[in-house]
Parts: sequence; C-alpha cells; structure tokens
Amino acid sequence: MTGTSPLGVALLIGSTRDGRAGGAIGDWFAGVARRRGDVELDVVDLAAFDFPAGYPAEPTAAMSAFTGRIERAEAFVVVTPEYNRSFPASLKQAIDYAYDEWQAKPVGFVSYGCRMSGMYAVEALRTVFTELHMVTVRDSLGFDLLDGEFGDDGTPHDTDSRLRAAASLLDQLVWWGLALRDARAARPYVS
Repeated sequence: MTGTSPLGVALLIGSTRDGRAGGAIGDWFAGVARRRGDVELDVVDLAAFDFPAGYPAEPTAAMSAFTGRIERAEAFVVVTPEYNRSFPASLKQAIDYAYDEWQAKPVGFVSYGCRMSGMYAVEALRTVFTELHMVTVRDSLGFDLLDGEFGDDGTPHDTDSRLRAAASLLDQLVWWGLALRDARAARPYVS
C-alpha cells in the first residue's frame, strides 16, 4: 500500500445477539464511511462466523478466516453494544483470536446502549486494545437507543451531530492509520 491509497478499514460488528441493533447501526456507519475516498471498508460481522464455543487447541477455519481479515486491515472501527457496563463476550472472544494481527494499528468506536450510549463498553475496550499495542482514537460515536432517533428498520437518522461525530472519528482514524502505515513500512513494530 502506498501513502496515497485508501486506508483499509475493518468495521467490526461485535454483537451476535438476535434482534441486535448493531447490524443496522453498523450498516449506517458503513454508508457514511463509504462516502469518503480515503477509506476502503471491509465489514466484519461476528454474527457471520461460526466460532467454537470454547477455545480449541488449534484454530478452526472460522478463526483463521477472521484473523486473516484482521491482519489485512490497517485500521478498525468497532461497533459495540453495552451489556452490564461492558462489551459482549462474543467481541472479547473474537479479539482474543488474534494478537500480532492487531498491533500498531488504530481503532475507533461506535457504541450503543440505553442512556449512556455505550460509553462504558468503549472505555473497557480502550484498555483491551491498548494492551494489544493499538492506538485508540479519541473521538467516538455513541447512540442512545431510547432517544427516538431511529427509523422503523432500526437505522439511525442522519443528524448533523451524528454525521459530524462520524466524520471526526474517521478523520482521526485515517490520520493515525496512514501514520502507522508509514511507520510499519519503515521499521517492524517491537512489542
């Protein structure tokens, strides 16, 4: 990849729960991101993977497919719900399938929940991703599922404040992603 080619961003939808809001919110954010010329998006929906219930001695085909997509990505946006002031177990399980594949890459967050808009989940994820040697971007985007700003299909309405927040998150993600792309090309990351 050259410094002028679009940044490869994986949009990771972290909930696998039936009836989740994450699919519609992830689709909305993907639409916003695809309007930009500096991002090449890969939607990685955890609900599409057949992960094992326990952690096996050898990676399954689904685990290898997932970690391959993580390795190819240059940056990430994680769409997460807030469950009991944290993020879902399905997301933690998937994160733990990779290690080196995450390193020296940026990550941003789109969260949702009731009242706090998923901010507790984001703060918990910042700690996890920092441990994996990632840069977490400052600005995030949160949705309060009780605010009435969603269509009948669960898709968020395009409000000025949401679009500005999404643009700010993506601006920071692209800046860090390009800077870290150049850094990884200049020298291997030392963990």
